[in-house]
Formats: sequence, C-alpha cells, structure tokens
Amino acid sequence: MRIRLESQVEPHVPFGQEQTQMRHAILAFSSITAASILASAHGQTCDGFADAVYGEPLVVQDTSTGFGNADLGAIDFANGSEVDAAFGYIADGVLHLVIAGNLESNYNKLEIFIDAIPDEGQNPILGNNSGIDFGALNTMGRFEDPDTGEVQPGLTFDTGFTADHWISFTGGPGAPPKKGGEPGYDTYLNYSQLLTGGGDTATSGFAGPGGAGADGALFTENGIIAAIDNSNVLGVVGGDGVDDGGGVFTGIEIHIPLEALGHTAGDPILVSAFINGSGHDFISNQVLGGLGGSANLGFPRFVNFEDIDGDQFFLVDGGGSGGGCFGDLNDDGQVDGADFGSLLASWGPCPSCPADLNDDGVVDGADVGLMLSVWGPCP
Repeated sequence: MRIRLESQVEPHVPFGQEQTQMRHAILAFSSITAASILASAHGQTCDGFADAVYGEPLVVQDTSTGFGNADLGAIDFANGSEVDAAFGYIADGVLHLVIAGNLESNYNKLEIFIDAIPDEGQNPILGNNSGIDFGALNTMGRFEDPDTGEVQPGLTFDTGFTADHWISFTGGPGAPPKKGGEPGYDTYLNYSQLLTGGGDTATSGFAGPGGAGADGALFTENGIIAAIDNSNVLGVVGGDGVDDGGGVFTGIEIHIPLEALGHTAGDPILVSAFINGSGHDFISNQVLGGLGGSANLGFPRFVNFEDIDGDQFFLVDGGGSGGGCFGDLNDDGQVDGADFGSLLASWGPCPSCPADLNDDGVVDGADVGLMLSVWGPCP
C-alpha cells in the first residue's frame, strides 16, 4: 500500500535519538547530488498518484457513481468507474493533472476537455472536428439530420468555458497471449485540438497500447505523458445520490506541455472531466465539478451543463502545495539548501514552526522527505 508522503508522520522520539535522526538526515542530504535532486523536481514521475507536490484537490466529487463502484484494488483492472477528485498545478511549462478515481476496464472513457486559450475553441462541441478515434468528437458534437431536420445541439459546457483541446484515456483487456492464458491490461490515449469553427485540420494523435503505473505510461508525439493507477477502493459508492469523493489520490495522471496547448503564461486553464461510455456515447454522472446528486446524463449531444447547478469545470491556476511555495521557508522562490538549513536549525519539538511542514508539532525526518519532494524552483 502506498502512503502519500505528506501523511508519513514519525512519532516523537527521545532527544538522543533525535540527534541521531538529524545526523542521518544530513548524511542522506549530502549524498544526493544536485543533479539528481533537480531531476526529481523537474522530471516528476507520471504514475497515477497525486503525491504531495499536488497539494489539496482542486475539486471533489459530490455524486455517487452510476457506472459501478470499483472494489478490486488492483493497479490495472477495475470493475467500476468514478472520478472522485481532481488535482493539478503548472510548473516548468507543464500542466500536471491527476483525475483521482477508477476507470472500468471495459474501455469506458475518461474525457478531458481543456480551455487553455481564452476566446478560442468550441461551446457547444461541433460536428465537423477531427475524425480521431473513430469520430469520437463528432459523436459528441452537433448533428442535423438531413432527412428530418432534427438538430442535436452537441455537448454544451457552462458559460465561460470554450474547449480548445480534448484528451481521452481508456483501458481494458489486450489481445490474448499467443501461448494461452489471460490477456494483459492495455491503455490508449487520443487527443485533438478543437478549432474555433471546427475543421479536420486540427492537430490530433494517439498513443498506445500502454499498461498500468509508471512502467506502463503512454507518451505522445507532442509530449503528453499519461499513466493510470486503478487501485482505489475509497471515494464515492454506487448510486445517484449526494456523496463525497474525498481521500482518493490514485487515478489517471496526465502531464501536458503548455506548448502543446498553445497556452500563454498568465491565462487561466479550465478543465472539464467526466466518464463516458466505451463509444463516447453515454455520459455518466461522474463529472467534475459535480452534479449535486444525479442519474447518468446520457447521449452527449443532448447534455447541456449550463442547465445544471454549479460549474462542471474547474480552474488550474498554478496550484499545488499552496501556490507552489510549500517548503520555501525564506520566500525566495525556490526550495533549496537555505531552506534545508532552516529546517535543521528548527529540529525537534517546534509547534507552529514554518519548518514543521506536516504540522505534527515536531521537525523531523518526515519534514525532510516533504522538502525533498518539492525541491527546486517554486511552480
């Protein structure tokens, strides 16, 4: 079982043992080269886990899942789909996201729409987009029946959200092994730009098959990295009532270069994420932000988030670890040796000390681990 680093609280120990522990911390620190620390900070592993650098969730699910409550606890296969929370931050030219929860291994889809360029994109989704993934976007987009004249409006977002990029993640059984046995677990990712006014000249592509965890991460040509950890058994339960998805840190993690989004520094990034059916044709009640208790929403072309209370999107504003300066004890914009020195100077019982990063009243090895996990320039 993996424990989020910020919750690894060590019990208070006698003074002599504290001194020994402190010496061990110094030795451990001195044995880590600057290059390896920076590699850890700037090349954060994409493994499907929202570690401490993500900070608190940006939004938490408020609706039970109508797509099955996952309870297998395996890193790969899952028997239900839910989105319990979203974590996110921006650092070093990359948007980091974790959509915590599960994705059933029947090729259900996690759909992520991103509004990274103000006043560009689509709302509602149009029906003349890239044909990527067997016309996935157009399945969700506007359609006018040439015979009857019926208009199916297309997936409509809240006012203020215009989708200019789309990412879809899915997974399920792979091909059976040639020598017999059970099939493995395969994952795939599709992505596309959504041009204002539509058009099939938008940049698009795919990656796969991958697997689960960091070893099974997917890599696209434009630099997107994605990985899944399907082991969650917490969060919301099955149903359509009001619920609470808090306390879940595993799910689908995606790192997206801002260059791939055409994003300009300083502009907000809005994200709408939800679970869809395997054919991109049946939206569940698992939407972030939540629905406040609801049945599954159904065929995407008739879904209008503007008709639902609240915002069915969330903002990523740089976030992560309280604005990116968690561990920066001297407020100079980076977590470095000066901050580590301040931490050592406060070693031992120290209620309300800035160096007590996990707020347990003691500055100790747990705080060293937290500081190293966010080492480098503040996001």
